[in-house]
Amino acid sequence: MAALAVVATGCATTVASGSATDPHATSPSTASTTPSKFETPPATSLPAETTSTLATTSTTSSTTTAPTTTTEPDPLRNVHDPNCVRIADENGYDGIADIGAGSTTSLWIENGFPSGLAIGDLVDVCVDNGVDDITGDPALRHDDPVVLAAVADDVQRQQQKLNELFAPFGTTPLAVDGIAGPLTRQRLCAARVGLGLDASIGDLEPGSIEHASLFAAAELPTPTSTATESERWVLIDRTCQWMFVGTGSDLVFAFPTSTGSDGFETRPQDRAEVFRYNPAVDNGGWHDSTEYPVGVDNPLNGNLYKPLYFDLGQAIHGANNVPPEPASKGCARLSVANQERLLDWLGLLDATEETWRKQEINLTVNVQGEFIDR
Repeated sequence: MAALAVVATGCATTVASGSATDPHATSPSTASTTPSKFETPPATSLPAETTSTLATTSTTSSTTTAPTTTTEPDPLRNVHDPNCVRIADENGYDGIADIGAGSTTSLWIENGFPSGLAIGDLVDVCVDNGVDDITGDPALRHDDPVVLAAVADDVQRQQQKLNELFAPFGTTPLAVDGIAGPLTRQRLCAARVGLGLDASIGDLEPGSIEHASLFAAAELPTPTSTATESERWVLIDRTCQWMFVGTGSDLVFAFPTSTGSDGFETRPQDRAEVFRYNPAVDNGGWHDSTEYPVGVDNPLNGNLYKPLYFDLGQAIHGANNVPPEPASKGCARLSVANQERLLDWLGLLDATEETWRKQEINLTVNVQGEFIDR
């Protein structure tokens, strides 16, 4: 039994201390000098580096999760009127004009006639209000003589550039007068066709993409057309009232023409063969049309100078009047001088007899486009 009492004392000291039968229950030496194996070790017994490691880990975690933000400056923050300013993108003035902020030309004027526009540039879109809405400074009105002079100067630059581009192709130079008249618009339309732009007899607006394309061109390219699949070809564009002549992929001539008027339109063609040539040597080269005859030779009323027929009675022929709009009864007119240049190139200028031999003439005709008057 004594052995049992000792075991009980070691496992549950609080119970043993209340037992009157246990002679060792209140022994001071046993209670104060024998530590229990289940007591928590003193804090000083933990390794010092454990606490240090935990602190370091906590600090590193806090540093790596801290967010980093960058604030982009507002490009319009310092402009005079942000409601009147846009930021240019890759479409330049064209893209801004498309959203109803004035024409390309009016935007060019409003922004001080710049020679170019880069992506990110600020553009004043409140046109002709007398204020530079970027800086707040006064701005010229669009009817100011300085503005009108700048517009005329740009037209002169266009005319000079057109003369340079068309000079190799036998084209009569434009007058460099700063007036964007029908002849300048006709030449601009022909340049657009050669440069692969949309054909139009509209003005060339400063600051536009096509304006930049014109001035960037080093030469006038051959128009893209099935016409170039032929050895020798003519391409008549009714939109521009223009005739391109070439061999294969090479452009040889570029002439103004006048095609059939309303009700007598020159019919569309795709490599139609020229089948007849009449030098009309008995009448000085002037063939009197059987369909539209005249009593007296008169190139304004039916007579055809040395015609090349490509579709029934429709022909390419010389005339003394070649306006920059449709005026014929279905033929394509050239000036007499340009008709002779064409015939000389074909080797037919000195022919004395009419020929119906296609292989001898060796020329195809394409007719494209539609004339839309301003």
